This record gives sequence, structure tokens and C-alpha cells, in this order.
Amino acid sequence: MMSLLAYYGFARHLPASDNSYGKWVRVLRRAACRGLFTYMGRGVNVEQKAFFGDGRNIRIGDYSGLGINCRLYGPVSLGKHVMMGPDVVIMTSNHKSDRLDIPMTEQGGTGPDPVVIGDDVWIGTRVIILPGVTIGHGAVVGAGSVVTKDVPPYAIVGGNPARLIRYRNAQLKPAYSDSSQAEGLYKGK
Repeated sequence: MMSLLAYYGFARHLPASDNSYGKWVRVLRRAACRGLFTYMGRGVNVEQKAFFGDGRNIRIGDYSGLGINCRLYGPVSLGKHVMMGPDVVIMTSNHKSDRLDIPMTEQGGTGPDPVVIGDDVWIGTRVIILPGVTIGHGAVVGAGSVVTKDVPPYAIVGGNPARLIRYRNAQLKPAYSDSSQAEGLYKGK
């Protein structure tokens, strides 16, 4: 309870860590968050105005960061060295809409569907990640993307919905005769 008060009452409102007092701001926010997350690795940076509820069911690996004004709803697992831009939203539940005989507001929600983000991942500004998505190691998610499906390791994806653009290293690309087959793999075909 004290950690929640320390973070939401004080540390969350400190300036972003890219100012002249950045080192101290990072230390204060990290200290306020220490007891909130299920796991928090070494060197984690929680930026200004990050929102994550009570922090339960959130795991953050070594040297990863939560971007300015991000919103996370657990269960979420971030690997090591994850970079996150401002205004990222990670959702793990949704509204039900399958019944037509009652309003959607009365249908309740889906249960939490965990989001897993691998090591060495870059998530651009204003990315939205939907429930149940896994983002593979070394992937890059372009700014403004809406990630609705799993992202392969070392893939670069972007758009709404996010689509495979290319792989970070051509030697890592699966052996397909053309890029449309690799694109089909990403789309779940």
C-alpha cells in the first residue's frame, strides 16, 4: 500500500528521466516501484506518468523501461533490454461482444490473456498491443502499430493491424520462396 502511495502520489509525477536530474528521477521512481511488480530486474526505468494499476502480475526484466505515459494491464512479462516509447498501451482483457440478445455493456469481459515480450525488443511510440500477443526476441514494433497477432523473433512489424515489414537480418528470415509466404506465416495462414 505504501509503495502505491509513493508511486501514484509522488514518483509518477516527477519529470521525465531525460532532464538534467534524470539519474535521480530514475532512482526515485525505481525505489517507489520496487514492491509493486511481481518481478523487477536491475536497472529498470519507469518513466513519467506510467500507469500499471497495482503492478501485480507484471514482470520486467533487467534494463527494460516503461515509456512515458504508458498503460499496462497485467499479466504482462517484459524481457531484458526492452525499449518502450511514449504512450504505449498493453491490454490483457477485452469486452465480450458475441451475443446479440443483450447489450455489449452487459456481456462482461474476457479473462486476462497474458502478453509476453521477449528480450531486446523495441516498441515504438503509441503502439497498442492486444491480449494474448507474444512479441519475439529482437523484434521491432513501429510507431502507431496495433499488434493483434504474435510477432516472430527479429521481425520488424508496423501498421494497423501490424504486418511483417522485414526481418532485422536477412539471414534470420525463414526459407520461403518469396516474401508473401513469409507474410502469410505472420498472419497465421
